[in-house]
Amino acid sequence: QVQLVESGGGSVQAGGSLRLSCTASGVTLSRNCMGWFRVIPGKEREGVAGVSTGGVFILDDSVEGRFTISRDNTKNTVYLQMNSLKPEDTARYICAAGALPCTATLSPTGYSSWGQGTQVTVSS
Repeated sequence: QVQLVESGGGSVQAGGSLRLSCTASGVTLSRNCMGWFRVIPGKEREGVAGVSTGGVFILDDSVEGRFTISRDNTKNTVYLQMNSLKPEDTARYICAAGALPCTATLSPTGYSSWGQGTQVTVSS
């Protein structure tokens, strides 16, 4: 059974940084495309970043230049480095995995397994 567990969330002031981690069990992440999404109550789930098995990545325009997605296949973990955080980045961040064949995408339809998420709160 696939399990994705996120960690690293917390509360920071605007301009600060956080690194989120998503560690998987029951699946080999090197064979999956990975994505990070965020959910704000009352709004649609939003794709933030995605990375293919080959390392090709995509970022939403709202985080371009501030966030980076990376993966460490030896640790079965994917990361989301978030710099220059803004109050509008406040959300629950959820990681997702999509088995091959797959591409780096910000669409939730590209993923079949989801974590529970970790809360990020950015104060002004």
